[in-house]
Amino acid sequence: MTTPTTGGLPVAGRVPLLILGMLSLVAGVAAGLLRAGWAVPLPAPALAASHGPLMAAAFFGTVIGLERAVAHGRRWAFLSPLAAGAGGLLLIAGVPAVALPLLAVAGALLTLATLHAARRQPALHTRVLVLASALAAVAPLAWLADAWGAATAGWAGFLVLTIAGERLELSRFLPPSPAARGVFVSIVGALLLAVALTWTSADGLRLFGATLVALALWLLRQDVARRTVRQAGLTRFIAVCLLSGYFWLLAGGALLLVQPPLPLLMDAALHALFVGFVLAMVFGHAPIIFPAIVRVNLPYRPRFYLPLLVLHASLLLRVGGDLAGEPELRAWGAAGNALCIAVFIATMAAAAIGGRRSAR
Repeated sequence: MTTPTTGGLPVAGRVPLLILGMLSLVAGVAAGLLRAGWAVPLPAPALAASHGPLMAAAFFGTVIGLERAVAHGRRWAFLSPLAAGAGGLLLIAGVPAVALPLLAVAGALLTLATLHAARRQPALHTRVLVLASALAAVAPLAWLADAWGAATAGWAGFLVLTIAGERLELSRFLPPSPAARGVFVSIVGALLLAVALTWTSADGLRLFGATLVALALWLLRQDVARRTVRQAGLTRFIAVCLLSGYFWLLAGGALLLVQPPLPLLMDAALHALFVGFVLAMVFGHAPIIFPAIVRVNLPYRPRFYLPLLVLHASLLLRVGGDLAGEPELRAWGAAGNALCIAVFIATMAAAAIGGRRSAR
């Protein structure tokens, strides 16, 4: 994360954007619980159908857009998280026909901001981040066109390539060989091809799953976390989050690759990816990202592991229920997934309060 320039938005202006994203998170989690069988009150039952866009486009679009805007340091870049957050509110209000184009605009603005950074710092990782952002612009339009597979692969590609690009940037401390970089480029190319195929073929998701398996194996082999996990404190915690997340990326890709299109098996694949992989990455990077966004100190505490443990235990229960065809186990696993997010927020809030006290 680079230091924002004088043209950046003050912290007081960033917090409302973060709150917008949190509203989408709360609504998205509630919609997911309703889909899993829990009687969760929603403004409208139809909101359950917006679970995916609320989480992938509105919440993560806001948070990633905000992070990128802070790094960019220009006020116009904050229009991306604003559009994503507003799109989430419109989804909650029940007007997806307006919300989804706005979420596509948010992705387009994110792409412009990322492209500007790539021009200032030409490198493989910045190019990958541009491609990831472009997928965020296309996926909402695919959902609007009822191309469910293309939208799912687009949002998954957005998050996966964003994380992979950022990890590649950090690999400068242990740079991959030219051959390994070539393999990485090939995997990214195959992933983009798979996303394109999902528009016309059901086999596109299977190819997409294969690319996720390949990427997980590449990250497990190349990521510096393999070494930093031997250290202590926050460094080790981040490495544990990363390595455990790569396991779920591998599992989610494998399930997409081999499964028939059955609802519970698809649930297992998508939540292994979006919950297991993505949330593990969020938990690991939050102590670094959120201080840069809202200027709070989050000193490491061993209790940081608690939400991670709840995440993995509940996801194992959910995926096990899916594979066994047991909706009740799936429902309890989904409740545990929601609980891990609540525990994570409470843990970070406690760390922030402790950080303020220690700074006095």
